[in-house]
Amino acid sequence: MEVPWSASILTLDALQAALVALPAAGLPVVLQRFAGRWWALIPPVSIVAVVYGITALPGLADGLTWLALIACPPLAAAALGWGMHGARAGYALAAIPLLAAAWAWSDVLGGHLAAAALSALSCVTLARLLRGVAPAIALKLGIVAMAVADAILILAQELQDPSHALNAAAPPAQLPRLQVAIVDPSSLGFGDLFLAALLGAIVAAEASRRAQRRLAVLLFVLAAAFDALFLVLDTLPATVPVALALGAYELARRRSAPLR
Repeated sequence: MEVPWSASILTLDALQAALVALPAAGLPVVLQRFAGRWWALIPPVSIVAVVYGITALPGLADGLTWLALIACPPLAAAALGWGMHGARAGYALAAIPLLAAAWAWSDVLGGHLAAAALSALSCVTLARLLRGVAPAIALKLGIVAMAVADAILILAQELQDPSHALNAAAPPAQLPRLQVAIVDPSSLGFGDLFLAALLGAIVAAEASRRAQRRLAVLLFVLAAAFDALFLVLDTLPATVPVALALGAYELARRRSAPLR
């Protein structure tokens, strides 16, 4: 079942924006020994590695599908039980019915929304962990670098085919695709979700929760406005609005008027 295009793309914009508001801050003591600035290379390197990896090895898309299917549900449970604002240990169990719904209704809107929720929540956990082990300035540069790489690859027509291959890859037995958020007829890549969550994790460690919520609203507005480019392009770098939101956040901080 498809919803109108405008509704589908705005739903995905809202999902991406929500990821700015969700992450909490902090890292378990046992993981603090792994801190280092090189972790900040993950965002920009990952997009280049996936694009050229799938181009060289088409079977990699199937491997990434399985990786998402295995990793996303426990990471989503960790977000519900620890990684997000308002998390409670018992909430982690909600990942089970989400996975069941995503599998049972894998071909309809309800299943796609459940799968998108699992993917998004997994990004919350990953983003909080990455912010805990990497310095904020390096991660901010990584967000900008990933957005630039994303835009260049799309304009050079090098991202579209690998992206389509990754989005189309699916495990057998109607198992859900968790490497992409789908609201037919639109979709949003895992990296686009993760970058928004990473921005949220950065702000969570530096500012108030109110700042996160306001920045989430700003990202939604930027993403919705950016969607106007669909009039001339078939694929957009959804990481660019995240980088623009980061720029607005930094400008507010430098003017000594943080979003509060």
